[in-house]
Amino acid sequence: MLSKFNKAKLGLAVSGLVLLGASWISLNYPENNRQGAENPKVDKLKLQPGFKAEHLYSISENHEGSWVSMTFDDKGRIIASDQYGGLYRLKIPAIGAGSTQPTVEKLVISKDTSAKMGYAHGLLYAFNSLYVMVNNRPSKQFPKTSGLYRLQDTDGDDQFDKVTMIRELKGEGEHGPHSIVLSPDKQSLYVCSGNHTDVPPMDAYRLPSNWKEDNLFPLIKDPRGHANDRYAPGGWIAKIDPEGKRWELMGAGFRNEFDIAFNEAGDLFTYDSDMEWDFGLPWYRPTRICHVPSGAEFGWRTGNSKWLPGNPDNLPPVVNIGQGSPTNVMSGMTAKFPQKYRQSIFAFDWSFGIIYSIHMKPKGATYEGEREEFISGTPLPLTDGVIGPDGAMYFMTGGRRLESDMYRVYYTGNEATTAPAPALTAEHKLRTSLEKFHEGANPAAIAAAWPNLNHPDRFVRYAARIAVEHQPVAQWQEKALAETDPQRATQAIVALARQGSADLKSKAIATLLKINYDKLPESQQFDLLRAFELIFLRMGAPEAADKAKIVAYLNPHYPAKSALLNRGLSKDLIYLEAPDVVNKTLALMDLKEEPGMKNLGLENTTASSDLILRNPQYGMDIAKMLAKVPPLQQTYYAVMLSRADEGWTPELRTKYFSWFGNAFKYEGGRSYVGFIDRARKLALVHVPKDQFEKFNKLSGADLLTSNGNDIAQTGYTPKGPGRRWTLDNAVAAVDSGKSSLAFETGKKIYGAILCGNCHAMQGSGGDIGPDLTQLGTRFSNKDILDAIINPSRVVSDQYASTVFVLKNGQSVVGRLVNEDKVNYSISQNPFAANEIRKIPKKDVTAKRYSPESIMYPGLINSLNPEELRDLMAYLKSGGNENNEVYKGGGK
Repeated sequence: MLSKFNKAKLGLAVSGLVLLGASWISLNYPENNRQGAENPKVDKLKLQPGFKAEHLYSISENHEGSWVSMTFDDKGRIIASDQYGGLYRLKIPAIGAGSTQPTVEKLVISKDTSAKMGYAHGLLYAFNSLYVMVNNRPSKQFPKTSGLYRLQDTDGDDQFDKVTMIRELKGEGEHGPHSIVLSPDKQSLYVCSGNHTDVPPMDAYRLPSNWKEDNLFPLIKDPRGHANDRYAPGGWIAKIDPEGKRWELMGAGFRNEFDIAFNEAGDLFTYDSDMEWDFGLPWYRPTRICHVPSGAEFGWRTGNSKWLPGNPDNLPPVVNIGQGSPTNVMSGMTAKFPQKYRQSIFAFDWSFGIIYSIHMKPKGATYEGEREEFISGTPLPLTDGVIGPDGAMYFMTGGRRLESDMYRVYYTGNEATTAPAPALTAEHKLRTSLEKFHEGANPAAIAAAWPNLNHPDRFVRYAARIAVEHQPVAQWQEKALAETDPQRATQAIVALARQGSADLKSKAIATLLKINYDKLPESQQFDLLRAFELIFLRMGAPEAADKAKIVAYLNPHYPAKSALLNRGLSKDLIYLEAPDVVNKTLALMDLKEEPGMKNLGLENTTASSDLILRNPQYGMDIAKMLAKVPPLQQTYYAVMLSRADEGWTPELRTKYFSWFGNAFKYEGGRSYVGFIDRARKLALVHVPKDQFEKFNKLSGADLLTSNGNDIAQTGYTPKGPGRRWTLDNAVAAVDSGKSSLAFETGKKIYGAILCGNCHAMQGSGGDIGPDLTQLGTRFSNKDILDAIINPSRVVSDQYASTVFVLKNGQSVVGRLVNEDKVNYSISQNPFAANEIRKIPKKDVTAKRYSPESIMYPGLINSLNPEELRDLMAYLKSGGNENNEVYKGGGK
């Protein structure tokens, strides 16, 4: 459906047959203190104190698809949509009614079969209508195109009989059109779409529509082709009237914001997705909670061109969460919850099964957010949620045809469930007053906005600059060029670079050169560097005389003592071909860790290691990277130097291209190797032809596959073709095989899928899982295959992960390897099993076994039947080529 439901396979190297050979037992949570559970679907949930969860309905068990969107209608009923099917309406029993079983009906949209409706990523009941955001590639099964539809009941029979397409949208799939919400004044609708959805023609643009890629960084598109034809402005949010006649762009620059929500102050928030293939690369941006004011830009760009949060022409997130798959976002303002939850934004992560509560505290014109794990479970593929008329939270799981369920969570504790009206800060009021000038030309705009270009609050400065950019440039260009206040001058030149004509280039440069760089704080120095960059990008390369002046102005400050400034300085100075810039940059690449990395604004609040064992399918890729983390800042400089043509000596070239050969030893996301290779090839363009082969080899060409996207395998690679093995067809393939069995082939396959990382056999291998030497003497083919294909069906307590619930409301998942009177010692990374984390026992309120095996369930899906038989023979032989399983078979 989107990143959350269609996460591309990450090229995982799985951890092996983690649970084979153990004495298997049914899993019970220690805190339950009983055999079995009343409802495992509820008991697996980790809740905050004072909250109760109820399982309301199993969509999958009733063969009604996998539901991904929901809304309440005016009669208090839930309307929900199957991702690949129709609409359903549910009447839910009240809390405490004695039964939670809803009545369910499938909606029939008029008698005209062409009017059927569903495939919705977003639903909203408002204005006596059901608004449906269809996300679909037309087919015979469902011929409607993606877009926003309005359903109405025109004859009062409580059934929708009229379907109106408000607007067709070009885009579908996981990054297509998504959600619809009601505006705070209940007069308008807001809609959002991911970055594979074209921005339709708008009647108005709060974010000026002359967007560009705006990055001097050498462009490298994703080596595996993702979003390579998608450009600025990325994912977007628009405001429309109830009839959909007027559309106004409110903000953009997202990768894939699936949902949006307003808080009690009328401020808009979203939860934007990461690009997991970028793990380990300097342009990777974590999933993040964003406050989206009028005219917002958040800097998503294709490939490696994503902007830093510090860029003055975009806004930073409120909170960086970390890896995950964002889905639903909702405000707690109408929930009958304690005050801190009523003032929270709730954000759903599909991959790792976590509902985050982001406690929002006003901070100037925006907010600071504190992340809390409100609900979690394993597995818990969260799709959508709403606060009901009764003040309870309703949420669903499913997506991509996964098991789908509906839950209700409500508060039973003793804290008050009312909250005072929010007090707006002076900065908040100032920002919203400036945003009125984002609607177009206004004679009062410059006088109101200009003094605030140097306001201490970044969101106020941003609102002021956007207000200025909406006014005719002739009214303010001379004012910008004559400005002497350093911060106002920098912001004004950013605006002028974006809106002015190229013939103002030299004057704009002169204005910036008058600023005393040494007296600026770091953030303003970085803003100034970005202003120069925008001049080069929007107005063109500086003339020779101006170029010399800029180099003389900036070069003495490089290198700086900050990773942030060194990114900005290296970008500008390499572009300008400053003297000695190659040597200076290579010297920075010698640093193992550069000071100030936290100032880049890319730090996670959720530790990556805490996610590994929550979902092995995605967590193992994180595990691999954490075992061999690439040097982010070095990679940034290496890519930036790939555009440098001058300043090289043989020694510098040898040092630089040797770095690439070493970089391929690190682990990153699925596109890491391809990005490094593309940067390497960009750099080789500047090498003399007679030296090309030397530096091509030195930089690691021989390590790669022909397309440069992967490290060439030196060992066995499954021949395939693979398939999605089920237990029945796998057993049939193994039991009916008549071909000879090859011990050496089975041994190679065992190694290729990294079973030995976790298991010992014949005294060799890991100890995360059980020893497999005697496996064949204890289990049948069916037993072994069932454990491989369905690793979480039964999990041995000896090898299970443990969920530790902490006093601060968070939870940590890891394999308990030791404990003493003070600490639990846990291992979280199968690829770095000796890395131990200690959890103080005084911080733990409860612990339980995780029902999720750390083994990836698709372990054998790369194998063809013959390879599967060879693997099974090797497992049953216990690594002994003289085992009777090979009698009469191959060698």
